[in-house]
Amino acid sequence: MKIAVLSDTHDNLWALDLAIPHLREVDVVLHCGDVCSPFTLKRLAEGIQGKPLHLVWGNNDGDRRMLAKIAEQAGNVVLHGEFADFGIDGFRVAMSHYPEVARAVARAAEHDLVCYGHDHNLHSSRIARTLLLNPGELHGGLTGKATFAILDTESTALQIIELKPEK
Repeated sequence: MKIAVLSDTHDNLWALDLAIPHLREVDVVLHCGDVCSPFTLKRLAEGIQGKPLHLVWGNNDGDRRMLAKIAEQAGNVVLHGEFADFGIDGFRVAMSHYPEVARAVARAAEHDLVCYGHDHNLHSSRIARTLLLNPGELHGGLTGKATFAILDTESTALQIIELKPEK
């Protein structure tokens, strides 16, 4: 199974549009918060053509009422709130927007994947059996790189994808 992990979109629709063809090739999409606006969530949910999208709140997700309405209407979005802990075909996943929460959960070594965002810094490390992952920022504005990750749960191969606009 292939899982895409993204975070910190911050309404950057050009980056989202570049990511969507890649996201259509995976089985499940995880978003670690700061989608920001309802129109961005709608574009993402529709763009992945019905694939499951798991989402946690970020500190810049503004109109949470409308984001929740868009999630419900989309039919493929699971809005977990501040923290997510769930399984996908026996693969245990935890998600938080915040690095300090993710690091603490990863140290417990009860999950296969713990992912987070917030600081916009691409990071991956192993703590026992747990992959601790920040896919970087899809936005690309703070670090200068628009990135996300794809994890193959069978091989445990991690691919970091950097999006570059056409010139």
